[in-house]
Amino acid sequence: MLGNRKFVVDVGCEVKEFTGAWQDESFYDFATHEIIPGAIYLISRQQFNANIDRIRDLATQGAILPILGNPAEGSDTMLKQIQALGLVELVQQNRVLVITGGYLQADIPCLYHENFLPKILDYRENIQAAEQYWKDWSVDRPYKFLCLNGRGRRHRQQLLTSLSDILDQAVWTNLDSSAGPIRTLESKYEFDFYKQNTRLNQSGFVKYDLFNNDWGEIYLNPMPYLDTYFSLVTETVFEYPYSFRTEKIWKPIAIGHPFVVVANAGYYRDLHNLGFQTFGHVIDESFDKIENNHERLRCIITLVRDLCQQDLSGFIAETREICKYNQQHLSELAPLIRSQFPTQLEHFINERS
Repeated sequence: MLGNRKFVVDVGCEVKEFTGAWQDESFYDFATHEIIPGAIYLISRQQFNANIDRIRDLATQGAILPILGNPAEGSDTMLKQIQALGLVELVQQNRVLVITGGYLQADIPCLYHENFLPKILDYRENIQAAEQYWKDWSVDRPYKFLCLNGRGRRHRQQLLTSLSDILDQAVWTNLDSSAGPIRTLESKYEFDFYKQNTRLNQSGFVKYDLFNNDWGEIYLNPMPYLDTYFSLVTETVFEYPYSFRTEKIWKPIAIGHPFVVVANAGYYRDLHNLGFQTFGHVIDESFDKIENNHERLRCIITLVRDLCQQDLSGFIAETREICKYNQQHLSELAPLIRSQFPTQLEHFINERS
């Protein structure tokens, strides 16, 4: 029970682990589940999509309070999902609640959960990779930057095209032919589980074949970080002005790698608000305040070009202590985020029900 209302949980929902103290019942298939009138329902994205008409009708009638629990998505992706499901008015009326992994505009109330930050440290292999990185840390590295790209989003395509003449100085990937030719990591840079997956199609989106339909991009191999001076992180969200932090940023932070992030305006501000430090003492990070997307990307590209012409041995040495700080802060913040979430969720529900 939560207050005087029963709490029913979809066993496939990503945040079900945080609601154990409240759970009265659970279900696998909402279509066959017998509705408990007046109950609060925590429902996964998959069950929401499969049963949207039923859920929308129940929410409109006030028969239940459904919560869409989908912290693996955020910002513009989550907004598009809410719009596609026809839920905007119901969310604005607090008849449907939303748990998301990225910030949304003020007229779409949601509970933000920093989903990816704690997960990066759940993998023993990642802890070992970070230890190996610092053990083998050096100021002499054969490549200048690391740039890992999955789905072919417009800002990634524009970035790779604009930097095409210096990509031979980088370790980089592109797993979606819509953004250019398919490129995977050399075997020595790929995580052990996926090294054998070298014969991939050269068109389409090859990530699922590369990673055996696993979440393969969560794993850290220290080698591409040891062989590069900084990570050029291409986040999921660029044009929508609300941050969505994914594993893409937590990987370099977890291993101790300096970074430049291609993301929405205010992304660095939001990182700072979480207590992380960036590298404004050695590079110009003022692009984070540029709201014009074209101009912000142009400034990032100029920064990367300028950085690649500098003494990167000096750069990696000057950024070492911040990387160490961020790594430690990540380890301290991860358990705190998880421990605070049940209280945040309870307050969020109580304020709106």
